[in-house]
Amino acid sequence: MTINNLTRSIIGSAIEVHKELGPGLLESTYEACLFYELNQKGLFVEKQKILPVKYKGIELEIGYRIDLLVENQVLIELKSVKEILPIHSAQLLSYLKISNLQIGLLFNFNETKLVDGVKRIINN
Repeated sequence: MTINNLTRSIIGSAIEVHKELGPGLLESTYEACLFYELNQKGLFVEKQKILPVKYKGIELEIGYRIDLLVENQVLIELKSVKEILPIHSAQLLSYLKISNLQIGLLFNFNETKLVDGVKRIINN
């Protein structure tokens, strides 16, 4: 599956979750439901994966966690906030750099229509 097909499938699953639940719930609820949806599609998904920081040749577990990692390729950060702020995008980009991944999806489930709360971030 190409990265574009994979991200399209992930976004479709997130929209399915949002249609079923609507806005206003906790991030953990959307995370559990999206995890389920992606697994139902046969995708390999890791939830709350520890993200160590490499510093001067050592790995430090500082407390960062990836909400969802799909097929070891796409990092997903979930929010349920009034609006996506630049700090949310910066957080996802930092996670992409630390994990050495290229593509991340930021979802804000607190939107009337989820498509208004989807942001794709690329780590160049």
